[in-house]
Amino acid sequence: MAEAMRVAVIGLGSMGMGAAKSCLAAGLATYGVDPRNSACDELMAAGAAAAGAGGRAFAGDLDAVVVLTVNAAQCRDALFGERGIAPHLKPGTPVMVSATISVADAKAIAADLAAAGLTMLDAPVSGGPVKAAAGDMTVMAAGQAQVFHALQPVLDAVAGKVYRISETIGDGATVKIIHQLLAGVHIAAGAEAMALAAKAGIKLETMYDVVTHAAGNSWMFENRMRHVVDGDYTPHSAVDIFVKDLGLVTETGLSMKFPLPLATTAYAMFATASQAGYGQLDDSAVIKVFPGITLPGDEPKV
Repeated sequence: MAEAMRVAVIGLGSMGMGAAKSCLAAGLATYGVDPRNSACDELMAAGAAAAGAGGRAFAGDLDAVVVLTVNAAQCRDALFGERGIAPHLKPGTPVMVSATISVADAKAIAADLAAAGLTMLDAPVSGGPVKAAAGDMTVMAAGQAQVFHALQPVLDAVAGKVYRISETIGDGATVKIIHQLLAGVHIAAGAEAMALAAKAGIKLETMYDVVTHAAGNSWMFENRMRHVVDGDYTPHSAVDIFVKDLGLVTETGLSMKFPLPLATTAYAMFATASQAGYGQLDDSAVIKVFPGITLPGDEPKV
């Protein structure tokens, strides 16, 4: 029997933990890298080969690396920082960069990996914690065919659908940025609709039920506005994540001198929510920027 592929997942947040556990479920020898002891302990309890704040101890044994950090700065630090794993990987090791980052960052990280003798798949993901845990994420990837081939066992483990966008690094990041435009606008629009319902005195449970059985529904409305109805803003994806992601969207539009009026407005809503102290709450908490309404879970206004 062939030896199991050895893969490290860097960044054991809600998406990264799901991806790592999906790799375990697929029979891959799985390692984890995260600064939080609690996350490393959770992955070890699930059967990981090793997990810790840095991957130098096992880097030379790896066949692949998946990076699921929050942003480009964390990605770069995990690869090239003080505890960076890149200098300790075997030459030719494929690195699947799945953080949501700019096109410029994707290209720069790919160039630095190439200088270190490593290959990269520009492979952002979508699907949230539930699909990550089920190994059913959507991957929108760009890179050379041989890198796709080398990472196939990992892609099979974590994804329900893999889109091969092109061989050009940066195209995966571009598709994810466009996707995040829609995701952020849908959440913002859903919040605006539910805020109007609250102002009009319509029960939010009723409004939610009507929309989710009618043409105005979207996946984001159905998923995120359920949190509003329940008054539960546990951060599955935080407001500040969409401040970052819609910031990337607006920066992309500016770089092309292309107007993005809805995305720009949605960005302003999320930034306002963050500045109001809601940045670490679930992204559905963007509804809290609307004045003069009482939401489920709120203290009654006197």
